[in-house]
Amino acid sequence: MKREIRTVVYDKILQIEAYRFEGIVQPFPNHFHEHYVIGFVENGKRCLFCKDQKYNIKKGDIILFNPGDNHACVQSNHETFDYRGFNISKSIMLDLAEEITGKRELPRFSKNVIYNDEISCYLQPLHEMIMNGTSDLEKEESLLFLLSALIQNYGQSFENCISECPKEIEKACEFIRQHFNERIYLDQLCHHTGLSKSTLLRAFTKSKGITPYRYLETIRINKAKTLLENGVQPIEAAIQTGFSDQSHFTNYFNRFIGLSPGVYRNIFSDKNKKGNYLHF
Repeated sequence: MKREIRTVVYDKILQIEAYRFEGIVQPFPNHFHEHYVIGFVENGKRCLFCKDQKYNIKKGDIILFNPGDNHACVQSNHETFDYRGFNISKSIMLDLAEEITGKRELPRFSKNVIYNDEISCYLQPLHEMIMNGTSDLEKEESLLFLLSALIQNYGQSFENCISECPKEIEKACEFIRQHFNERIYLDQLCHHTGLSKSTLLRAFTKSKGITPYRYLETIRINKAKTLLENGVQPIEAAIQTGFSDQSHFTNYFNRFIGLSPGVYRNIFSDKNKKGNYLHF
């Protein structure tokens, strides 16, 4: 079987994360990100589950995840999976969208899986430029061309596309966000929202696409990513985000992100002013 190779670069000029996974067989559980994901399937097939939809993704498909889009994926056959992707924070996307549209509002991609040769022609060269450390001007141009094409063809106003969620579920989410580093019990959420356990679980899962516990896990992992990006040691990140021990934290982080906390932290070290390159 092809050996798994994972290469990750953080470009400090563009302030985006680029990665390439080769020979991947690892499944990823249902989760969401607080950033945008733009990906490209280079080889292999997978079953992708996103917002109650199933997609059989294959070579040439482009993957678009908005912040908050719950998704999971597993192998659909015995082939390994090769994939390139970008992670773009909401703050950087806001700046880029304003440059492109003249409006300071976050876009929302209307589709999660697309096949578009024009966009592929922007996406692949940009990814190679970041991986190879190409000049900043060319990279900036390519990133704007890519996002212009995506927003023009698949962009909608983010605010106008947010589902109507019951106030009780939003209260539960806010409680989890405020107390993510503590032990949270279902009774607490029920008391805070005024819902029964069965009603809360049913309504929360329908509204967010994941259970309250998986929502808590994802919030903790996203907070841990921010700490690691700022140089916090993995053991301290584990403590600050409410994990019982570093082993528990490492297992969860790898399941959701596909990298160990230590490797992820090293991407954002100050060893290289233009960007940090990790190959493992």
